[in-house]
Amino acid sequence: MAAYLQWRRFVFFDRETVKEPSGPDGVGAKPFTLPPGIAVCDSGRGSLVFGDILCGIWFLPRSLQLSSFQAYKLRVTHLYQLKQHSILVSVGEDEEGINPLVKVWNLEKRDGGNPLCTRIFPAIPGNKPTVVSCLTVHENLNFMAIGFADGSVVLTKGDITRDRHSKTQILHEGSYPVTGLAFRQSGKTTHLFVVTTENIQSYMLSVKDYPHLELDTHGCGLRCSSLSDPSQDLQFIVAGNECVYLYQPDERGPCFAFEGQKLIVHWYRGYLIIVSKDRKTSPKSEFAGNEAQNSDKQVLNIYDLCNKFIAYSSVFDDIVDVLAEWGSLYVLTRDGKIHVLQEKDTQTKLEACKYMLFRKNLFEMAINLAKSHHLDSDGLSEIFRQYGDHLYNKGNHDGAIQQYIRTIGKLEPSYVIRKFLDAQRIHNLTAYLQMLHLQSLANADHTTLLLNCYTKLKDSSKLEEFIKTSESEVHFDVETAIKVLRQAGYYSHAVYLAEKHEHHEWYLKIQLEDIKNYQEALHYIGKLPFEQAESNMKRYGKILMHHVPNETTELLKILCTDYRPSGGNEGPGMLEGKKANSEEFIPVFANNSRELKAFLEHMTEVQADSPQGVYDTLLELRLQNWAHEQDEQIREKLHNEALTLLKSGRFKTVFDKALVLCQMHSFKDGVLYLYEQGKLFQQIMHYHMQNEQYKKVIEVCELYGDQEACLWEQALGYFARKEENCKEYIAAVLKHIENKNLMPPLLVVQTLAHNSTATLSVIKDYLVNKLQKQSRQIEQDEQRIQKYREETMRIRLEIEELKASPKIFQKTKCSICTSALELPSVHFLCGHSFHQHCFESYSESDSECPTCMPENRKVMDMIRAQEQKRDLHDQFQHQLKCSNDGFSVVADYFGRGVFNKLTLITDLPSGKTATTIEAGLQRELLIHTKRST
Repeated sequence: MAAYLQWRRFVFFDRETVKEPSGPDGVGAKPFTLPPGIAVCDSGRGSLVFGDILCGIWFLPRSLQLSSFQAYKLRVTHLYQLKQHSILVSVGEDEEGINPLVKVWNLEKRDGGNPLCTRIFPAIPGNKPTVVSCLTVHENLNFMAIGFADGSVVLTKGDITRDRHSKTQILHEGSYPVTGLAFRQSGKTTHLFVVTTENIQSYMLSVKDYPHLELDTHGCGLRCSSLSDPSQDLQFIVAGNECVYLYQPDERGPCFAFEGQKLIVHWYRGYLIIVSKDRKTSPKSEFAGNEAQNSDKQVLNIYDLCNKFIAYSSVFDDIVDVLAEWGSLYVLTRDGKIHVLQEKDTQTKLEACKYMLFRKNLFEMAINLAKSHHLDSDGLSEIFRQYGDHLYNKGNHDGAIQQYIRTIGKLEPSYVIRKFLDAQRIHNLTAYLQMLHLQSLANADHTTLLLNCYTKLKDSSKLEEFIKTSESEVHFDVETAIKVLRQAGYYSHAVYLAEKHEHHEWYLKIQLEDIKNYQEALHYIGKLPFEQAESNMKRYGKILMHHVPNETTELLKILCTDYRPSGGNEGPGMLEGKKANSEEFIPVFANNSRELKAFLEHMTEVQADSPQGVYDTLLELRLQNWAHEQDEQIREKLHNEALTLLKSGRFKTVFDKALVLCQMHSFKDGVLYLYEQGKLFQQIMHYHMQNEQYKKVIEVCELYGDQEACLWEQALGYFARKEENCKEYIAAVLKHIENKNLMPPLLVVQTLAHNSTATLSVIKDYLVNKLQKQSRQIEQDEQRIQKYREETMRIRLEIEELKASPKIFQKTKCSICTSALELPSVHFLCGHSFHQHCFESYSESDSECPTCMPENRKVMDMIRAQEQKRDLHDQFQHQLKCSNDGFSVVADYFGRGVFNKLTLITDLPSGKTATTIEAGLQRELLIHTKRST
């Protein structure tokens, strides 16, 4: 039971008297006054509704324009205006005696200017007339209950606006007057509360036979009961002279000790409104409780039952009723005036009471008040902050941190953190930071601070609880947590976080650098997806190779050939394995040559198309092993392996690199093989020259001399510079030079002149044979010259004969068909004759002999070719430079006429002049010259 005197009082309503609208002259308006005789009233649908003792019903809209109509002939005793429908139910009398009539009015329809009355029926329980004491209607228009002074209740079920669709029956009978009725709808369940002067009962109307339950054995006076809204769970409120009781349909709820004789009770927007007699005035003992003398003062109190304070209290003169409409309360007094109580806005109410509440440290009441008025989160947060500051200053750190926790999301966390950085308050700080993380409002610094609190408190259980949350409940920055735990030495916790949240780099870094668990780190890499496994092996491969070389090598073999995660992390769609570039992992094997060799050999065996760097490194590794090996058998084996690798054909594109490797390790067979593959015959010979292997020099010349003739010249120069007795080798070289005519004799003599041991006897045979050949050549040349001279003379004579003497054509047969010549015929100076029809059939040109034309064409083509090649100086210079006999090259070009200017006439005009004859003779001369050649 709550004591009324302990409740705080506030002024959350502004009181004003309703005044008439201002006139056009602007003079101040008078207080609005209702017509006299108002007995009952209600409100809803935008109007205040009044019933007077003169049988009229009045409507007062917000514009204060009164309107009325006559509803009964004698008086109106009860009114009930539905809130969700424009339906008004009234009870009154049309004739003298106890004959109450119930009328249902449809305010939206008119009948002669008045609301339409849709139903009229007498309000009599059974056959005995009695006075109506109270009335209520369900908002669904399916229930209406009427209470009587004899203790009976009549229930109308069905459409209350029509006689045909409704049924009326006596629901309750008793010996005490009915003072209050109220319908309660919860879901599909409908209850009717019935209160008399002596008891309270509840009827369940949604069940057949209407079962009822007596809730209490005391009642209340007229108009001293009401139904609360959902904020109080639709409880039925009954106001006695000592207490106010709240009831559920099946039990009694809390009660409040509000003393005094209650006259009127209403519920409005979470407030309980009670009009009671002023304590200074002696109450009257009447069952209705509301018939006070005109001189009596009445107190109107507005209670907030949730927060337990009085929102407003004021004294009025003889209150008729309190109505709620247009968001305000309207208090009707017996003198006809209307007083409006306007609730202040939330912010104004809080500002008005905040000073008093905060000054008296009534923060809980301030918080409850703010919540009940739906203050925004910013305003609540500010109250929580001030409450927290108050508790903090009093030394109640535990209570203060709870209030600060309620400000999370609005108050800057640093404001709270600075207050609790002291080591003695670390528990409070931990609680705040935990809640900050639970609401996902923590940043990396907050996570660091919380983890440091855990580590300083050595609270491993809390630490594990914090980090071992499920994936969907992570409220902190995982990477920051890993860093802090690692720094604090909680490696197992850090590893757990890194593995759970797939921070692979942190997991491996802690395992390798802190825990030194190399085997576990390697196993973890083997479970990662391909891309991450590849990148981490590149990063940590050297460390793993140093400590677990065999296992690391095996993982690299798999990674570079056909990698599939051991844990199946690639997903179900990963059917084919992936492979990394094996060349990129060669640096991992630094200082681990044995494992490197095994890795490279494995790659070349299972993957023939391995990168070139794999083969290069394997060659270098084999050459190193061969060069440092002391055992001859093993050395021979390594020698063969290196040479086999060279001969595999994998070094064509990196010829120079392979050659440098072989030279660095003095791998003779490899160097020679590469020289041969690269057609570096001179280098092969120079290699043998450097090693003074004379027979090898001769062999090289014999093998490759046909491809590169200068080898013999270089060999001769090499032996010529030797001071040793190399007559045998010089003789062999000279014999080949003689056979191939590679050098002029004079050059041979000059070359051998530098050798003091090479006497004339060495080149005697060479010189004799050379001189003999030249003598024979001279003789042949002289004979050819003589032949050409004779041929030239003959041609000249023929030319002169053609110039000076007529040509006699004595051919008797056609040169084409070999038949006897017949006129007409065609004769040519070359001596060929043709039938005209044969000539026309076979000749391609009218001016050329068909028989001589092929040969002439060849000569002419040679002349044209010589003409085209006359300006090919680059080609001439190249041949002259590369030829062993430059004189023959010059003679060849001279013979082609490159050094002469040649004028060539190929077409003969129709008129034969001396010039044309001369051109023809020159052509004939060329033809004969060609034939002689």
